Amino acid sequence: MTLRLAGSAFLLLALAACASPAPLPSEDPGSTGRAACDAGTAQWAVGKPATADTIERVRVDSRSRVVRVLHPGQMVTMEFSAERVDIRVDGNNVILAVTCG
Repeated sequence: MTLRLAGSAFLLLALAACASPAPLPSEDPGSTGRAACDAGTAQWAVGKPATADTIERVRVDSRSRVVRVLHPGQMVTMEFSAERVDIRVDGNNVILAVTCG
């Protein structure tokens, strides 16, 4: 009886581990919840100089909380943050790409 109970508990735990997590609720852009980056709305910046004003406008247009400017050869962490917009620049500080991450 104890062995059967233990086996059933193990089976339930194994099945629970395989279950998909519940989907996150969608964010309303006007809500006070967490920001979700949308790089598509900031593609206008590609080819422009990465000035402080341009960087801030990219942050606002992409609905991001955090901006990360990535310079050539710069080491960066690889963790993904849905609240961050990445701006890749060249050696002349011209924006090459705007992505989320």
